[in-house]
Amino acid sequence: MRGIDRPPAEAYDVGVLDLDGVVYVGHDPVPCAAEALAKARASGMRLAFATNNASRTPSATAALVTEVGVPAAAEDVVTSAQAAARLLAERLPAGSKVLVVGGMGLRHALRAAGLRPVSTAAERPAAVVQGYAPGLSYDLMAEGSQAVAGGALFVASNADATIPSRGGTPRPGNGALIQVIRTATGVDPIVTGKPERPLHHETILRTGAERPLIVGDRLDTDIEGAYNGGADSLLVLTGVTDPRTLLAAAPHRRPTYVSADLTGLLVPHPEVRRAGASYTCGGWTVTTDLTLSGTGDPVDGLRALCTAVWESGDPERGARALAALDI
Repeated sequence: MRGIDRPPAEAYDVGVLDLDGVVYVGHDPVPCAAEALAKARASGMRLAFATNNASRTPSATAALVTEVGVPAAAEDVVTSAQAAARLLAERLPAGSKVLVVGGMGLRHALRAAGLRPVSTAAERPAAVVQGYAPGLSYDLMAEGSQAVAGGALFVASNADATIPSRGGTPRPGNGALIQVIRTATGVDPIVTGKPERPLHHETILRTGAERPLIVGDRLDTDIEGAYNGGADSLLVLTGVTDPRTLLAAAPHRRPTYVSADLTGLLVPHPEVRRAGASYTCGGWTVTTDLTLSGTGDPVDGLRALCTAVWESGDPERGARALAALDI
């Protein structure tokens, strides 16, 4: 992780935020999120909301974001459905039929891209696109399987294995659901959502960002997606990823910055410094044998511990040191 001597909201032109686990969980606002984003906007940072959830239209997503206290318009939202529709429009003739195994978000995006959404394999679609939708039926997945087996291009909006829930126990995501068609046909889908590049590319095109900061709660989608797109990232600990998981992150899933929540956009991030056999950050020190001590912001201690663990390659021993942090 790097340090930064001024708030990220002042250093980056666009904050590209994941939603579930960052701004809200289900329909419940994440504490401090609305206030932090209002201050980030006041500092000059433009906000975009990039989501792997393909079930909602941009307008519906913007309405949900607004409901939890963060004013948003449809043009502020970029979805994996839009990224999938762009990919399909680039590969298929205008007006081509695409079988939708998903919700209205996918259908809306396909129509906007000049494609024709359909629901049965009998209509001989050129492609099948699948995205998460509550209540997704066996019959619709069976139609998708039939079309893919018949040669239709198979595209998935995202491959998230799980999605957050209000109760804290993850629920199956689109990555779990696409296994039905994949197993039935032996065909792997082209994935357009995070961490793959199409959604990142779609976001840059729609926002015109020159120096984006990707903000998310998942290492395997948000942070890896930032890495794949060559962008800096901020991990917030309000969703899926906990400190223990962060300690074990592979190099391509390590964030540029980490914070407890979105208030991390508003403050400088101290640099981790190594001196001899120790690493320091803020008021915390970690020795090379991964002993942690100090006072102050516990996230500073986490930054120092992550640096020490990533250099030592011993996340299990580092995890035991987390007991010193109230995080």
